[in-house]
Amino acid sequence: MQNLLSKISLAPLQGITDYYFRNAFQTHFKGLDEVYTPFLRLDKKKTLKSSQIKDILPENNSKIRVIPQILTNSVQDFIYLSNYLADLGYEEINWNLGCPFPMVAKRQMGSGLLPYPEKIEHILEQVVNTIPIKLSIKMRLGYENEEEIYKILPLLDKFSLTEIIIHARIGKQMYKGNANPDAFEKCINLTKHQLSYNGDIISLESFQQLNKRFETINSWMIGRSAISNPFLIEEIKKGETCNKSQKLERFSEFHSDLYEQFSNTLSGSGHILSKMTHLWEYFSQSFSNSRKVYKAIKKSNSIRKFEENIHHIFNKEDWIA
Repeated sequence: MQNLLSKISLAPLQGITDYYFRNAFQTHFKGLDEVYTPFLRLDKKKTLKSSQIKDILPENNSKIRVIPQILTNSVQDFIYLSNYLADLGYEEINWNLGCPFPMVAKRQMGSGLLPYPEKIEHILEQVVNTIPIKLSIKMRLGYENEEEIYKILPLLDKFSLTEIIIHARIGKQMYKGNANPDAFEKCINLTKHQLSYNGDIISLESFQQLNKRFETINSWMIGRSAISNPFLIEEIKKGETCNKSQKLERFSEFHSDLYEQFSNTLSGSGHILSKMTHLWEYFSQSFSNSRKVYKAIKKSNSIRKFEENIHHIFNKEDWIA
């Protein structure tokens, strides 16, 4: 049986887990303890985009504990963002050392900074005792290989961190292949910090296996699987699957809530359809004929056609998650 004290957080996904999604998720599903925002990054003018500012405004994030995530390799930007978020009332931020996308990694940010432990150490030496806010880190096992994290973790022991979230993949994997729980297990003895596990928690059964294996871990992060199957976190907390006969109805209510918010706030049908299509890349995986379902959504070239396809999916397709 899983540890009832386990904390479960929702991983940040760019373009998906904005405040509309976070609030709707918290309204319709149970068990989630905290969420992380998609990463904040200053542009060339050293400012945040208006959409990023809106996403972190306290009035848009009152339903659940929210931890903003920042992406940077600049001490100055790190301190600026920390002060900015502290002024908004946030008590903790998260430093992204996990983003695997080449456009980020080649600039030595996200997982692209992991091959350079001395740079990570230098940044933390400059900021940890300067910023007025608590700090956690989300990282991968490395960019090229997991040997990178084995070198980094001991260096982090001298810094005050709330926890280290480890996505048990390397950066070059992107989101392909399997997570590496064996490498994560080695990390447990390499740091004094509290660790949180992230990677391939795709079902109640897979969580229970990991929870049994890692008895000292009581913090878990779930990303894509919780988007594909929004009942997953609730089932993990309950220790049993939700009532299957009610799942499609509950998901439909969640979907309607999201769609209404986007329809009322996004400009133009193209923007709305793009947003919903991105979400259905994940949602479709919980239906028996997932390829057919996603194909129908992708081919929706108007709001009317999208709504017709949604009506058909909810009335004709089987929910299997």
